[in-house]
Amino acid sequence: MTKRPAPTATPDAATPAAAPARRNPLSPKKLLLSKWTAVRPLNREKHFVVVRVIEPEPPAVRIERIELEAVHSGRVLQLHWRDLTDPRVWRQGWV
Repeated sequence: MTKRPAPTATPDAATPAAAPARRNPLSPKKLLLSKWTAVRPLNREKHFVVVRVIEPEPPAVRIERIELEAVHSGRVLQLHWRDLTDPRVWRQGWV
């Protein structure tokens, strides 16, 4: 009978850690009418739609702000479009 090596402290120590899932980068020009879910809903507002991409005055300047509309209440809020990339706050699509 052959001896097996003693198990390590963590069984997955030899297995490389899985790389985090990479998402396609967001483009502010393609955000219009995209759907988003709030991770922590407030006032029963969980699902949102991008209803407006706010164009800057000089067209050469980059887009920075968008308007989201809550599906439940119709309330509109403005935020920086890169805030949507925070997975602790927003998820893409209606989850």
